[in-house]
Amino acid sequence: MTTPVCTSASTAAVPGAAQTLAYPSFASYVRARRPVLLRTARSLTANPSDAEDLLQTALTKTYVAWERIEDHRALDGYVRRALLNTRTSQWRKRKVDEFTCEELPEPEPVPDAADPAERQALRDAMWRAIMKLPARQRAMVVLRYYEDLSEAQTAEVLGVSVGTVKSAVSRALGKLREDPELNPELNPEPAAA
Repeated sequence: MTTPVCTSASTAAVPGAAQTLAYPSFASYVRARRPVLLRTARSLTANPSDAEDLLQTALTKTYVAWERIEDHRALDGYVRRALLNTRTSQWRKRKVDEFTCEELPEPEPVPDAADPAERQALRDAMWRAIMKLPARQRAMVVLRYYEDLSEAQTAEVLGVSVGTVKSAVSRALGKLREDPELNPELNPEPAAA
């Protein structure tokens, strides 16, 4: 036996009164009322992504109780209450990672770590060198080493054979090794005048 949820006073007062189904299915309710409910969720959260997650959670709770909701005219109130309760629970469960202290914590220096400015300069030089590569080789290098795809996955994405990926990546890496910006030994020092 299920306990009815959201029973209107008029239906409860008259036993056997016909149930009014303003929305024949949960999907039709969501299609019709989602924009209004999303505005409510956005007013409860700081950003649109959290609002969508909050609404999705509240709609999940509503779907679970769909058969028990007798008065479909009260659905908005039910969902709004679910939104508010869910947001309150999220707020209570939040993790606080900041603590006040006398001294600001500084990260321990990593031995043999390059200066952050030098690392950024090297990253910039690497991207300039990659941008000099032909489009096909550039795509393969980015998929293999930046997106961390295997040779087979790279071949599948680009619609080529694995051998083509291997040879093109090999040629691209050779060009990158010869780039004077990345290899200071190849970059001749200007003669002092």
